Amino acid sequence: MTLSQVLKRLKAKGSKRAIEGMARYGITSTKAYGVSAPDIRNIAREIGTDHALSLRLWSTGILEARAVATLIGDSGRVTERQMERWVKDLDSWAVCDACCGNLFDKTSFAYRKAHEWSGRDEEFVKRAGFTMMAELAVHDKGASDRRFLKMLPAIKRGSTDARNFVKKAVNWALRQIGKRNRALNRSAVATAREISSLDSSAARWVAADALRELLSTAVQHRLRRTGLR
Repeated sequence: MTLSQVLKRLKAKGSKRAIEGMARYGITSTKAYGVSAPDIRNIAREIGTDHALSLRLWSTGILEARAVATLIGDSGRVTERQMERWVKDLDSWAVCDACCGNLFDKTSFAYRKAHEWSGRDEEFVKRAGFTMMAELAVHDKGASDRRFLKMLPAIKRGSTDARNFVKKAVNWALRQIGKRNRALNRSAVATAREISSLDSSAARWVAADALRELLSTAVQHRLRRTGLR
């Protein structure tokens, strides 16, 4: 499928009402067609992996084209330079999360970039760092606990950032790490309790929301039942 064909398909699937709906969820972009997530995934499945097309779609600046780009990119061909270029382009939490969960977390640079970006000041770059942590906690099943224990100090530091898109990603990372196994659950709970004592309303929200899930009957039962120590 060519660039023009993909854009034509996306435009045909778009709607003004969907753009208005996206805005209510904080998904904003200067260029968007208003295409549903299922339609985006269907188009990406038809294309398959096409890294060259992925790069061209990203360069259009169109929200849905960039979403497709994250789904058809080849993680083995993604370079650090590409990751830095794309992360600086982010202007929406939706595309940020798509980049991290569909493509970036599968690269060999994922853990390093998660730590680097979590320490940056730009809102969506910082969100990308913590989103990467959350996605790695979910997707990298074979990773050692040590990799995630190293993330907890960064999560504690980031918890005082009151910007909505950052604090929600910080909270997400803490919750996903704490749901991997019982040992990480205990460490995540301990970190959440440390965060709750910080003089920051954002930090207190991060801690309270994380503890609510991590100490819930459902999560504790699942961890005991699966034997994840």
